[in-house]
Amino acid sequence: MRKFIAVGDVHADWDGLWGALRAASCVDAHFRPTPPVQAGLYQVVLLGDLVHPKSLRDYERLTGVARFNPRDPDHLLIAAREQVRHLERLRAYQEAAPRAVHIVLGNHDAAVLDPRFVLGTSGGLVHVEFDPAHGGQLLPGTLRGWMEGFVRELRVGGVHFAHVSPLPAHTHYDDLFYADPGAKRWFRETPEYVRRAGLSFGVYGHTQPGGGILLDREAGFAIIDALPEREYLELLLDPTLPEPVQGVRAVPF
Repeated sequence: MRKFIAVGDVHADWDGLWGALRAASCVDAHFRPTPPVQAGLYQVVLLGDLVHPKSLRDYERLTGVARFNPRDPDHLLIAAREQVRHLERLRAYQEAAPRAVHIVLGNHDAAVLDPRFVLGTSGGLVHVEFDPAHGGQLLPGTLRGWMEGFVRELRVGGVHFAHVSPLPAHTHYDDLFYADPGAKRWFRETPEYVRRAGLSFGVYGHTQPGGGILLDREAGFAIIDALPEREYLELLLDPTLPEPVQGVRAVPF
């Protein structure tokens, strides 16, 4: 039996991420893995989208810049530097317990590695701090190599962790992915996808369901893009059993 602590999309909310891991007893005061994590008894799974704050207010909070302008190269430099600083801390944390800390590649992470797609919000905010073609800075090589090693999915027996959904097509962030409205709506319109994939349970992010973590026990999945609501998911798993999930709950912190 092992405990899995899963955290949804980070989007540069570092206070939220470390707060969740502290509440779960997964990180100490010096940002190092705790003994249960180092021993593999606790498994940490981050569902990706480490980069790109979700709103202008979040950029302002990250950078300390009032009236952050996503088209001002000076503002973009500060946003990139602050994210790099925190990403380096997270990289050190994972490297201290590589068999117990798993990070899934999100579409925003992929866009930093391959900036063919300029991501943004319906309100006009664009995320270009790591895109030199739009005034941003390249991600440092050490971080690029680290992020290129992120998994696209994690399977533990019949339990599946991925950024978007159980569909293999949703692990590749190409033109088809961004043209597919189902990537945002599948869990409402076709929740049977998890069972059809032969899974006991699935844990996904990418879309905020509203009101915190959405836990659908009947369909066998959780949508956990809920860091702004200060929630993470805790699972007790025994992969040797036909029904490996022995306990699952949304945990506020």
